[in-house]
Amino acid sequence: MRIVNLDGRLGIEVKDRFIDLATRSDGRFPSDPMAVFSVWEEVRSWAADQTVVAGDPKIELDRLGPPVPNPTQIFAIGLNYKDHAEEAGLPLPKSPMVFTKFPSCLAGPHAEVPLTSDRVDWEVEQVVVIGREAHAVPVAQAWDFVAGFCVGQDISDRRLQFSDKPPQFSLGKSATAFGPLGPALVSLDEFEAPDALVLRCWVAGEQMQASTTENLIFSVPELIEYISAYCVLRPGDLIFTGTPGGVGSVREPRRYLEAGETIDSEIEGIGRLSNLCVAKG
Repeated sequence: MRIVNLDGRLGIEVKDRFIDLATRSDGRFPSDPMAVFSVWEEVRSWAADQTVVAGDPKIELDRLGPPVPNPTQIFAIGLNYKDHAEEAGLPLPKSPMVFTKFPSCLAGPHAEVPLTSDRVDWEVEQVVVIGREAHAVPVAQAWDFVAGFCVGQDISDRRLQFSDKPPQFSLGKSATAFGPLGPALVSLDEFEAPDALVLRCWVAGEQMQASTTENLIFSVPELIEYISAYCVLRPGDLIFTGTPGGVGSVREPRRYLEAGETIDSEIEGIGRLSNLCVAKG
């Protein structure tokens, strides 16, 4: 199942067409994208039988919003790929390095990204969407609490992030549109190997990152076990699982985003984000 948010309405994507859940189900299901988690299994069963009919609109990419627009919590993980830790010259963490992105930073898969300084960086990430309340979940049961995945970008203003000691991780990664998300929420059952997804990132057409989630230092189940030991995870909460090597701030010479450049972020089986960088107004 591919959940999408078209103009703020909940729907599923079938053959590049939008099936409005509230309309097609005659009001059985809600139109609010955040309400899908309360009826997740019913929607998943219902969606399996849906086909495109005349009148179902073709999805216009610039009308898509983040498929999870208003989560209560966004957790993010730093240094969760070995090659990223190595390129940054930092030791591998002994436990997950958790920070937060503020929900107001979320943006659609084709939203423009206003650059807040001359040192804004890219970070393609697999984003986990929590499907039901999770507290003190053991690693062996963690997949049962995952609704599915999105592609995410943890865009980072390195000037703000490292403006002082200790660094401003959360603020430096939460400016307007610094969390593009989408293009769909793809349910877990769509993946034969949910812990081995290929992810890539291009900037201005040049490939900057390429890896697989097999290379995560802390796997998705391990992250859920660790976070849920301290916090209650709620339906719709997001976990940005970390970025592989290839970010701009550690290149020689350093490379940052410029107005007019497009960031393309892709994960196999989910799709692609394409976000134009613009000067901050």
